[in-house]
Amino acid sequence: MKSNVEQIKHPDQGGGRLAKKGKVHPQKFAMWVAIGSIIMMFGGLTSGYIVRKAQGNWEQLNMPVEFYYSTVVILLSSATLWLAVKYFKQRKMALHNVVVTLTLILGIAFAVLQYVGFKDLLQNTHWANNVSFQYLIVIVLVHAIHILGGVVALLFLFLRSFNRRRKVYSITEHELVSTYWHFVDILWIYLFVFFLLNQ
Repeated sequence: MKSNVEQIKHPDQGGGRLAKKGKVHPQKFAMWVAIGSIIMMFGGLTSGYIVRKAQGNWEQLNMPVEFYYSTVVILLSSATLWLAVKYFKQRKMALHNVVVTLTLILGIAFAVLQYVGFKDLLQNTHWANNVSFQYLIVIVLVHAIHILGGVVALLFLFLRSFNRRRKVYSITEHELVSTYWHFVDILWIYLFVFFLLNQ
């Protein structure tokens, strides 16, 4: 009973905090810790990439056109997800469901474009046994895991939004999914600029 009372809140109350004022929601705290760890990991990977590249014997990258398209798509998906959270807080559920659906479609489109782009990158570059290939593979695999996690989160939000049996409306799950997906957006922008500067 207590959990239901804490979850059913007015939109202006935020829903992202526990009943006790000033105490951060534990799931949000865990999310920010995870994001901090991911930032450190990618910082280490890209720093190692730059240091190893400076030593020579490095294959140049050919930026696939899909990377440009996917950048536009994920920026649009972040905008629609922001609208979804806004409409949820205003209890405009019809509009909310529309933009959540659009966000999921854009998220899937982003994942597909990323797959095609990295596939073209790997196929159209003469890697041989160059060490640059090993660095790129690690970055791609780790990045792919985070994209997959983001798409699954969007799918979860979509299914929850259209669940007719749902009686409790909590903004927390929206804020968690939104935070993570916006982070995936920022992470890709970072990698996109990084690849542009280090071709």
